[in-house]
Amino acid sequence: MDAQDRQNGTAVEDELEQKGKAARRAARKLANISSDVKNAALHKVADGLKAREEEILAANEQDVSNGRERGLEDYFLDRLLLTPERIEGLANDVRGIAALPDPVGEMIDMRNMPNGMTVGKRRVPLGVIGAVYESRPNVTIDISSLCLKSGNAIILRGGSDAINSNMALASLVKDSIADAGIPENAVQVMETTDRAVVGRMLTAKGIIDLLIPRGSQALINRVAAEATIPAITGGVGVCHTYVDRQADVDMALEIVNNAKVSRPSVCNALDTVIVHSAQAQAFLPALAKRWKDVGVEMRCDRRALSLLGAANGARAVPVSEEDWMTEHLSLTAGVRVVDSLDEALEHIEVYGSGHSEAIVTEDYAVAMRFLDEVDAGAVFVNASTRFNDGGQFGLGAEVAISTDKMHARGPMGLKELTSYKWTVLGDGHIRE
Repeated sequence: MDAQDRQNGTAVEDELEQKGKAARRAARKLANISSDVKNAALHKVADGLKAREEEILAANEQDVSNGRERGLEDYFLDRLLLTPERIEGLANDVRGIAALPDPVGEMIDMRNMPNGMTVGKRRVPLGVIGAVYESRPNVTIDISSLCLKSGNAIILRGGSDAINSNMALASLVKDSIADAGIPENAVQVMETTDRAVVGRMLTAKGIIDLLIPRGSQALINRVAAEATIPAITGGVGVCHTYVDRQADVDMALEIVNNAKVSRPSVCNALDTVIVHSAQAQAFLPALAKRWKDVGVEMRCDRRALSLLGAANGARAVPVSEEDWMTEHLSLTAGVRVVDSLDEALEHIEVYGSGHSEAIVTEDYAVAMRFLDEVDAGAVFVNASTRFNDGGQFGLGAEVAISTDKMHARGPMGLKELTSYKWTVLGDGHIRE
């Protein structure tokens, strides 16, 4: 390590240490701030998004322009982009979070013991959340809002590609909450773009209580391998929709098309459609016709390819083994024909990531078996996987969609950002 590397490492350490201490002090105060104050702060954030829209869009345009110059892929640029409509959507999500019940202080699992004591659990904030995310500047608002409502301080480390957008949004949040009487240090943003800060956050015991990564498979893998603090290590979506032999073909076309095309760059978008052979001849050419117009490339197994060979203008090519396990994030989809529900379940078991899985069927027994046997954070019957979203599930937004099975699974909202402490109410009780 040369002198410059040591200097950079020290700077990263100093920034995280400084911001971490400030966040912990703010977290102690925030844990006891009333719901009314937190909600007022969130409404100021929502109003500020509109009031400072021009400033935010200008910062975002700089990031998007820089990204284009560096040759970033279209799906990445789409995640990076903010528009007036997306900013309005963010503001609505923040207002939605403000309207939700405050989980802090909620008593759960209360019971009266035979000896007369009352024992239960009281929800409490986790403390300081660390968020490491790539490209998506909306995460700055989503995570900050959920953390504030759940009484947690937050240390944000966005990707260098969105640094201008993230700084503008974080500044808005800090100003808004300070106006409402919440310590502005409850929201911290790492200003350095040095990649070393991610490694330091992964081992920041005593500073960060839970680390949440949002980004690529490479980022998730790094967190899983290197984190020495509690972390969410799942979230990549390889999502399937199975069109059963008893599916309504028109319904299936709408659901599959929506799951793939509505926003292909996000984690709950469809990656592979699996079709029962009894439906394939009717369904696949109709799907190819629909997808030809929007440019979806269909990476097909042998049977699907034979059915689409004569489809006029279909973008159908042979599939590879790697395609089955790929989160495409683009207008690309795997296509497989099977002869049974068992084959579909086996494919999902082998290649799925535990994120979002769907079936289209009119057969109740088949639907219930799919719900029982598919192992995923969210499982859908006759609905698009695109609904796997905190806002759509009534959580206001989410800090992440977890594919882990411990602590939290699926969209993580307010309750998933709390722990609990046992509370015991006695009347002079002593243990014999």
